[in-house]
Parts: sequence; structure tokens; C-alpha cells
Amino acid sequence: MRKRIIVFIVFIILVIVGYNYIYQTHRDIENEIAQYKITSNKIALEFIENATETETKYLNTTIEVIGMVSEKDSNTITLDDKVFCQFETSFKNTIVFDSKIKIKGRVIGYDDLLEQVKLDQCTIIE
Repeated sequence: MRKRIIVFIVFIILVIVGYNYIYQTHRDIENEIAQYKITSNKIALEFIENATETETKYLNTTIEVIGMVSEKDSNTITLDDKVFCQFETSFKNTIVFDSKIKIKGRVIGYDDLLEQVKLDQCTIIE
């Protein structure tokens, strides 16, 4: 009887630990401190020169990127045609083409076809 109680308690503990591991809270990129501050041209050049090493360095990290707005949509901005930034929500129409802007976001990869670094969960730093 005592062994069953111990096994049951261990089972309950494992279930709780497993549940907490699987259902972790999501990252809040907006409030995280950026690990790197870089220009859009420099990060694009790093990916072009050595994509594997650069991806290992930046993948899934929070960065701040400075560049000129070359394209914009309701919830995306492209900086210097090299960094594609996706926002969670639509942003104000105060963003002007060819204006310098600083954006913080999470690096999700590099698109070889379009030669663009991809960021998501972006926010505009004022």
C-alpha cells in the first residue's frame, strides 16, 4: 500500500512538471532587452557572407535594427529591402517611406530567395 502511494505521488509530480514544461509562457519581445543593435545593411551582409554561422548567432534572439523604410503594409515594414519586419498588430500610418526607423524584433531566419532577414513580433522604438 505504501509503495502505491509513493508511485502515485511521483506520478502526480511528473505530470505537473511535464505540463509546466510543455505549456511555458510566451516570450514578450517588446519588453526584452535587445541582445544586438545593428543596421539593416550590416546584418544582411553577415547573412550573405556566412549564412550558417550568422543564423546560429542571431536565430531566435531579440535584436534592434536601424534602417530606411523601403516598403510598408498594414502590419509589415521592409528596411532597405534587406530586413522584413512583421508586427503583431497594425501600426499607425505615420511611417513615411525613406525615413530612418529603429525596430526591435525576434530573428526567425533568412530568406535566400528574396535575400531578406526575417523578424517577427516587431515593435517600433521611438
